[in-house]
Amino acid sequence: MSIWFETFPLASANERSQGCGNGHVGIELLEAGEDYLRGRMPVDARTRQPAGVLHGGMSVVLAETLASWAAAYVVDPKRFHCVGQEINANHVRAVAGGWVTGTARPLHIGGRSHVWEVRIEDEQGRLACISRVTMAVLERPIAY
Repeated sequence: MSIWFETFPLASANERSQGCGNGHVGIELLEAGEDYLRGRMPVDARTRQPAGVLHGGMSVVLAETLASWAAAYVVDPKRFHCVGQEINANHVRAVAGGWVTGTARPLHIGGRSHVWEVRIEDEQGRLACISRVTMAVLERPIAY
C-alpha cells in the first residue's frame, strides 16, 4: 500500500528545485516507491569540504530535502504543509567523489508530525550517513 496522498510528482518537484538550494548543489529526485523517496547529490566542488570529501552539512541538506519532499506528499497538500522540526545525522564513511544516493522512509506518520529515516550511500552501496528527520505537519490557513 502506497504512503502517498496522491501520485508523487517527480518531474514537477525537480523543476521546482532548480531555483533554490536543492538545484544549486545538484540534488535530483530519482524515484518515489510505495514507501520511499530516493534522490541523489553529486560529490563535487559544490558539496565537498576543504579536505576534499563530502561535507557533512551537505549530507544533512540531502536528508532534509528528501524528508521534506516526501512529507509534503504524504499529507493532503491542499490542507497541510510540512516543515522541518529536528534533524540529526551520523556520518560513518567519507565520500570523495561521484554521487551519493539518499533514501527516505517513514518511521512514523502521524497527524501532527512525521519521523523519517534517510540512508545516504555511496556508489558502491556503502552507508555514508544515516539521518533522522522530524517534520511538523501544519494546517494551511483557510482562504476566505
